[in-house]
Amino acid sequence: MKNQITIFALSASQQLAEDIAGILGTEVGKSKVHHFADGEILVEIGESVRGKDVFIVQSTCNPVTENLMEILVLCDALKRASARQITAVIPYFGYARQDRKAKPRQPITSKLVADLLTTAGVDRVVTIDLHARQIQGFFDIPVDEMQALPLICKYFKEQNLEDLCVVSPDHGGATRARQMSEFFDCPIAIIDKRRPKPNVAEVMGIIGDVEGKNCILIDDMIDTAGTITAGVDMLKKKGAKDVYIACSHGVLSGPAIDRLKSCDAKEIVITDTIPLPKEKQFDRMKVVTVADLLAHTIDNIENNLPVSDVVKRYGWNQD
Repeated sequence: MKNQITIFALSASQQLAEDIAGILGTEVGKSKVHHFADGEILVEIGESVRGKDVFIVQSTCNPVTENLMEILVLCDALKRASARQITAVIPYFGYARQDRKAKPRQPITSKLVADLLTTAGVDRVVTIDLHARQIQGFFDIPVDEMQALPLICKYFKEQNLEDLCVVSPDHGGATRARQMSEFFDCPIAIIDKRRPKPNVAEVMGIIGDVEGKNCILIDDMIDTAGTITAGVDMLKKKGAKDVYIACSHGVLSGPAIDRLKSCDAKEIVITDTIPLPKEKQFDRMKVVTVADLLAHTIDNIENNLPVSDVVKRYGWNQD
């Protein structure tokens, strides 16, 4: 298989791509990314890709637009170099929060990004935990949305916690929390909040009983950490024993790190869909890698096997 596929790493996901390639028994393809003084981007391929299946690993995290443009430029180069099939492995899909017109005259930028990727020559997209699952429908090409939840559940299962309660930080994340609660066969609670404007949330109350429970506060992403840390405070006020924070995507912008360091959470569990530099990590933060998940997803795609079987490796049997 390693002779049939080539994995390329772009600026945002170098380490993750190397980890994926190592699991698959291959090496990262040769390429160079140039950022000119005026912001223009050039990506040069350093080896033949003719007739090969190519997988580009790149999260569209900060700087979102530059990282997206790198994918588009590399796709164009690969298409012109006669790659057989191009798969964009985008662990964190930027612009996913702009998935609908919440107000008049707003763009649906998720759809725009889908169109850009398709036009550039992407044949398939692999991603993890889209902010809104309907974004899959914005594409006219196959989209494999993998879940980080099985990895997070596996991590917490190894901690042997008792008296668990899974908590959703809002009504929108109730399905995710329900899946986790079914895995652990434990109760669920939901934090009732309202969002007066972007990146600002007000916690109104908690639906469910958390008193004396070890609570896992699960979300798809942490951006400025205002919502999640306010949720921790509310849970502790309601009598929760210990509170654990878990999420798929650690965006961690602005005051996020300071808020997480000062909050009363016992542990913060985050995957590496977005690279976390050492200066952003601290003692209570645990990073769970998605390299194994993505490596076996790529392997199943290449061998025409169901990607839904990949999560069964982690004891996940939910559809």
